[in-house]
Amino acid sequence: MESASELVEFPLLQTPIEANYRACTIPYRFPSDNPRKPTPTEISWIDLFYNSIPSFKKRAESDPSVSDAATKAEKFAQRYGDILEDLKKDPESHGGPPDCILLCRLREQVLRELGFTDIFKKVKDEENAKAISLFGDVVRLNDAIEDEGKRLENLVRGIFAGNIFDLGSAQLAEVFSKDGMSFLASCQNLVPRPWVIIFVDNSGADIILGILPFARELLRRGSQVVLAANELPSINDVTYPELVEIISKLKDEEGHLMGVSISNLLIANSGNDLPVIDLTRVSQELAYLASDADFVILEGMGRGIETNLYAQFKCDSLKIGMVKHPEVAQFLGGRLYDCVFKYNEVSSL
Repeated sequence: MESASELVEFPLLQTPIEANYRACTIPYRFPSDNPRKPTPTEISWIDLFYNSIPSFKKRAESDPSVSDAATKAEKFAQRYGDILEDLKKDPESHGGPPDCILLCRLREQVLRELGFTDIFKKVKDEENAKAISLFGDVVRLNDAIEDEGKRLENLVRGIFAGNIFDLGSAQLAEVFSKDGMSFLASCQNLVPRPWVIIFVDNSGADIILGILPFARELLRRGSQVVLAANELPSINDVTYPELVEIISKLKDEEGHLMGVSISNLLIANSGNDLPVIDLTRVSQELAYLASDADFVILEGMGRGIETNLYAQFKCDSLKIGMVKHPEVAQFLGGRLYDCVFKYNEVSSL
């Protein structure tokens, strides 16, 4: 299931889009590869998605909104596993050859066909509640830093620390299930610099303690900010309705976020329903709001690294996120949990 309204191209992509834009960062195959035989890269990524099945199945089993959830969760594991095995035998099956967008879409398709529309809802709600309770403390810590450069660096560190909360990563899902995650400890324990290199990403600490303090700082400096969130649930990514609710809980009666007016803050439905994004398919609402923007930020591994790392825009852009898959680290020549901060300035003619 995709957006109910017609999707359009993001208006700030460099044109001609056909020549300049490819959503997926990592090429799984090249034109010279045999179309009927899977490449080593395809196999390694299919295996990565295969290894995530148990954590998704576990979430699905405990979904209270689905009757006979345990049986249907088993069907999901079987069906999606079979699809991945098919792709290993014939890369052109199931709409292939596979890339990260197709592998995500097939997973969501199987879940939704079985009635699972938001298997991470419980953990998202819990993490949002925790993060909302910490929001004031995080903002006060940032506001206490007088040096503007150091304050901005601390805000960026907050985005990276928040981005750790990603239950689409099998390793992080396992860590989280054992002891949860501490936002402030994560800020202190980031992989040290140098780092390998706003569409929002995860619920909880990511959006509330990472992105929103950063957006608040931009608002305080006089910018208009548009936050674009998924239309439909996908893993633990924040959705448009959830983000609207989060803002309503954080703002005071005068429409302020800890003393900063949010009259210039707009929340947009991106039209997306996956943890990655193809910018040739966004909502008409977002396209309209973004048409004259001066700066584009893609946040999170799915939107800013696995897709769109090399996307070229008509305005300055920033891709920011944490590397949470070994395969991505290997491709970038970096380390697991490296921080990616890729700024592209458009030269003025």
